[in-house]
Amino acid sequence: MSDEHKPSGTGWPAPEPGGEPEPREAAEPAAEGEARRPEAPPPASRVAPEPDAEPESPEAARDTAPVPDEERAEEARPAAARRSVTSAGVVIAVLLALLGFTLVVQLKSNSADQGLASARQDDLVRILFDLESREERLRDEIADLEDSQRQLSSGAAGRQAALDEATRRADELGVLAGTLPARGPGLTVEFRQGSERLKASAILDAVQELRGAGAEAMQIAGADGTAVRIVASTWFLDQEGGVGVDGRRLSAPYTITVIGEPRTMETALKIPGGVVESVGNDNGTVIVQEHEVVDVSALRAPTSLQHARPTS
Repeated sequence: MSDEHKPSGTGWPAPEPGGEPEPREAAEPAAEGEARRPEAPPPASRVAPEPDAEPESPEAARDTAPVPDEERAEEARPAAARRSVTSAGVVIAVLLALLGFTLVVQLKSNSADQGLASARQDDLVRILFDLESREERLRDEIADLEDSQRQLSSGAAGRQAALDEATRRADELGVLAGTLPARGPGLTVEFRQGSERLKASAILDAVQELRGAGAEAMQIAGADGTAVRIVASTWFLDQEGGVGVDGRRLSAPYTITVIGEPRTMETALKIPGGVVESVGNDNGTVIVQEHEVVDVSALRAPTSLQHARPTS
């Protein structure tokens, strides 16, 4: 063994002179008769989790977590209160739906009224005159019906009044059905087509406007003068070279002869967006003339009834 490492008797090299003493492994035994002091407990060390331990699942953590007071109050709330909240929500939804429907209807009404708001003063005067004429005509009709009622309920004179009323009604129905000729004040409406062919729908629109304005009898004639009586069942159809009316082909120009209040019917044809304007947009022309007396002489064969029979 070399000089640098001398045996010390403890198995370790002897400390160099002047160096720090080696710590003693154990305290020297206490002398006899002296009480041993209790050794201080070692400091608690943190125990690391075992690597094989599985983490706690979210469901288990949620089950073990404390329940908040709000959730407990919600669970404790009775089912009747929840149902009342649901009913209130349904009522609110229904009220909102009704409010939305009302707003939509109001908007549509306002957009429809803009047609009259944008019309010219002359057009408004014509429309007002048309409405006043209809009102006057309806008042006269009401007065005639009340007078007939008084005559029919006047005892002995009632039988003669009933016969006269029946005759008058038969004549009116004959004119409406087209089985009797008619004469009276009215109009002649002539349709002349331009670069585009005049359609049957334009003639039908004119007939509908005249009926709405109080026309009582009408007939239509073509270029060759052939006239066809217009009644409630008359139909119009586009055909090659003209328009078919109740199976008869008529060629342009077309002339409608109508009996009724001239001014009222003329106003109905010339309203904004009416027949005259529509035909003019298709490069056609509508000529309306008033007459004190016009004749509607075209007749229609009476229809034979298949099922109806008179009761007296």
